[in-house]
Amino acid sequence: MRAGGGRPPRAADMKKDVRILLVGEPRVGKTSLIMSLVSEEFPEEVPPRAEEITIPADVTPERVPTHIVDYSGNEYPLVGESANVICIVYAVNNKHSIDKVGVTFFSLLPLILVGNKSDLVEYSSMETILPIMNQYTEIETCVECSAKNLKNISELFYYAQKAVLHPTGPLYCPEEKEMKPACIKALTRIFKISDQDNDGTLNDAELNFFQRICFNTPLAPQALEDVKNVVRKHISDGVADSGLTLKGFLFLHTLFIQRGRHETTWTVLRRFGYDDDLDLTPEYLFPLLKIPPDCTTELNHHAYLFLQSTFDKHDLDRDCALSPDELKDLFKVFPYIPWGPDVNNTVCTNERGWITYQGFLSQWTLTTYLDVQRCLEYLGYLGYSILTEQESQASAITVTRDKKIDLQKKQTQRNVFRCNVIGVKNCGKSGVLQALLGRNLVRQKKIREDHKSYYAINTVYVYGQEKYLLLHDISESEFLTEAEIICDVVCLVYDVSNPKSFEYCARIFKQHFMDSRIPCLIVAAKSDLHEVKQEYSISPTDFCRKHKMPPPQAFTCNTADAPSKDIFVKLTTMAMYPEDHYRDRLSRDMGHTDRIENLRKIWVFLKTAFHARLRCMCTCNRCTFCICQNFLNSDLLQSVKNKIFTAVLNRHVTQADLKSSTFWLRASFGATVFAVLGFAMYKALLKQR
Repeated sequence: MRAGGGRPPRAADMKKDVRILLVGEPRVGKTSLIMSLVSEEFPEEVPPRAEEITIPADVTPERVPTHIVDYSGNEYPLVGESANVICIVYAVNNKHSIDKVGVTFFSLLPLILVGNKSDLVEYSSMETILPIMNQYTEIETCVECSAKNLKNISELFYYAQKAVLHPTGPLYCPEEKEMKPACIKALTRIFKISDQDNDGTLNDAELNFFQRICFNTPLAPQALEDVKNVVRKHISDGVADSGLTLKGFLFLHTLFIQRGRHETTWTVLRRFGYDDDLDLTPEYLFPLLKIPPDCTTELNHHAYLFLQSTFDKHDLDRDCALSPDELKDLFKVFPYIPWGPDVNNTVCTNERGWITYQGFLSQWTLTTYLDVQRCLEYLGYLGYSILTEQESQASAITVTRDKKIDLQKKQTQRNVFRCNVIGVKNCGKSGVLQALLGRNLVRQKKIREDHKSYYAINTVYVYGQEKYLLLHDISESEFLTEAEIICDVVCLVYDVSNPKSFEYCARIFKQHFMDSRIPCLIVAAKSDLHEVKQEYSISPTDFCRKHKMPPPQAFTCNTADAPSKDIFVKLTTMAMYPEDHYRDRLSRDMGHTDRIENLRKIWVFLKTAFHARLRCMCTCNRCTFCICQNFLNSDLLQSVKNKIFTAVLNRHVTQADLKSSTFWLRASFGATVFAVLGFAMYKALLKQR
């Protein structure tokens, strides 16, 4: 493993620029150093102070703009706002300037000691400076240079850049000669992410992938072997089964830092999202993702493939479920345990209560739908963007189109549908949620109250398509909040054994959903118990008929096996095709008077057309009129009339229809057919007479 020739791939994570401040006693050569760097020759005349200069990014080794500030005052400045690295300049031939090195004034910033005028002496000042370097850990390095001979001028400012971009302080403790705990923790996470088969070692393929991701250059087979030989030489358990262990990985980075190549470690850390304080950056964890109103968020195919590989990586016993230890191992790359005990009652588990593969994907789907920012954060901890070589975790998310467009096109591309489950306390809502996970009443009674979940999510098949149905238990209240109304379908649950249970469902429906396009389904829970009459003005069945809803669905989870999933298929279907349900209820949007008036106009039109047809084909006006009137008032024709009214109600004729020429063409055609059939019956009656 080596630094390679390219710059770090995530240069955007680095500082935008570097500000270097040169301080020191008068006449030590601060201004000369700056002017020699800029003009590449020693100035014959040196001004009292050089103006601030800016070196463009494209001519610096680290590809960052660099600002150099000359300070020529008699006292040290307040540098916190004016610089992020300090070069303390002294003259190697002036012991007084060495003694006046004021390190304590700049203890919060990285420091570079600069011994100028090395061309005037034939000895090194390092022996004199070494005690100062050992005393102050803020000192990154010491450089001896000469402004006159241009010796080490470029190196001086390169080291200053490195002190800012690749500081030693957060990584290494010089006194103890080992890496700091925060650095060890970060590199351990990086090792676990890179160990894609989770066998505790980085094999050649994983090392090459790591090298390419971090440094854009693969390692030759011999170079890989050389790296492992270096580790074997220093620690006995650094290599196992021809793979680099965690101890070997940490040893290599310690070696880089000790040899002054800490930019290698910083390149790795920044590639995996860390900042100068060894915290994951907000830009890495929370990439920009725009979500317009009325749109939802789902995982796409690439995200599910990544989660599948993550599950397989930690399912060591291959039982298609994650045990508590396997789940704990998965979350070692997280700073905290993201899932609580309620997750086991939110998704599918096996008989031992362990999250299954389907449950694992369902929980991620739930998080993405309810809190996409949390999902992005979790994917960041798992290293999604690194392992999939994507720009960020945002590439794992699909933002669905506006729901209004789905309604207009009468089709949806969404895969996750939210159902709010509403009802009074103890009506059976929890049973509905757990039934979605395949749990009967016996299994539900084993759930601890403090582990209860108000969500449940599982897959449901509708017309051969796999969709996710998300159930949300809404607590009983007089009025629902706006957030509690937003959903794709509503499940109104009442207890058949509680006479006061249905009244709440009816009231909530009238308050919030009667005039909306959200489809509703009434579920008669605990249908295995004795059904009592509900204390409401009309029965649940009549209520559903009145409001053009499907009849109440009988449901119970008191079964020997898993409860029936019929209501979940129906709920998902209604959520997928809400416009069909809306058309069934559209007649409620028209006023009662308008509806009756429209039906009266249609019947008068049909009646007139039929009557006129008979009169024009009959030879006896009186007889025809009399028979025609009798026929029009007969029970047979009244029955046909009622059926026409019913058909019209089901077709939901609107004011727009009455103004449509297409509608009247259809009505005329129907009336003509009706008249011809009526005249045939009339002739048959005449023959009988």
